[in-house]
Amino acid sequence: MATSFLQAAASTEKVNAPPALQVVQIEGLVLLKIIKHCKDLSPSLVTGQLLGLDIGTVLEVTNCFPFPNHQQENDIDQETDDIGANYQLDMMSCLRDANVDSNVVGWYQSTPPGACFQSVEFIETFMNYKENIGKCVCIIYDPSRSNIQGCLAGLKALKLSDTFLELSRNGNFSGESLRDKNISWADVFEEITIRVSNSALVSAFMSSLEPDRVTDQSDYDRLQISSKPLLESNVEFLIRRMDDLSTEQKKLKFYFKDVTRQQAWVQERRDENEARKAAGEDPLPEDDSSNPFFKPIPEPSRLESLLITNQIADYCNQIHRVAGHSFTRLSLIKALHDD
Repeated sequence: MATSFLQAAASTEKVNAPPALQVVQIEGLVLLKIIKHCKDLSPSLVTGQLLGLDIGTVLEVTNCFPFPNHQQENDIDQETDDIGANYQLDMMSCLRDANVDSNVVGWYQSTPPGACFQSVEFIETFMNYKENIGKCVCIIYDPSRSNIQGCLAGLKALKLSDTFLELSRNGNFSGESLRDKNISWADVFEEITIRVSNSALVSAFMSSLEPDRVTDQSDYDRLQISSKPLLESNVEFLIRRMDDLSTEQKKLKFYFKDVTRQQAWVQERRDENEARKAAGEDPLPEDDSSNPFFKPIPEPSRLESLLITNQIADYCNQIHRVAGHSFTRLSLIKALHDD
């Protein structure tokens, strides 16, 4: 009887569990506001609030507003944080008074050149949103990629995976915890599909503004084969991240080296005590606190390694994507030249 009751309770929990987020539906006007904000203040880091509705597996983003931008890091203090929080509350109150959606569904941010969104600050921010509003998402926009590969090339929606969220709540990122949860660097972030939507009135208006299609200079600019600046910057940033990963691996190497040395010393002391017992002598203490070998050795956190590996994978994917587009353009231009 108890077993059937537990099974019924578990099945009820599964039924009442909220559906997993699958799609982020963002209105075209909101997307334009995000792109304009990120491009106008590029290469500075900019952030803003996303507002909308949570409807089943779809997170609708119907509005947004930017956060105050601080150019210098030394300006960011407690007073500045309080001003930013008050600004956010005032904006949401004004939107609520205007009968506009004021439900927070996440935030957006840009990616300055050389910086990566895969950071400890990103995880802490997402955890705060998750604890307060439940289902949330972060929209990342990279203006540098969009300038070369197209307006929407640097746009993505991300969230932390459920398994990594559970691990983050415990705050234990040791190797044993990662093995128990079967978490690798690819299991930290989840990319959510973005769907851009417009009202029927806006779509009809945009159709009326669309002129008769004629070939102009912009069509030929798409065949531009020069991708050297983006490739060079990505390779340079990739080398830096590889150096950072090497530093993290050295920390682990020294940790395991110290642990092995400590275990060897303890085993040597035990063997010595066995010999002393056989000779009728008193054994030596095996847990002498004055000996540095008995001091506990803290295991380095694997969080930085996971994030750096994500950054390396991101740069590799960008290099692969840019190089693939360049080869496609070269093949097309060669075919046109031969004709």
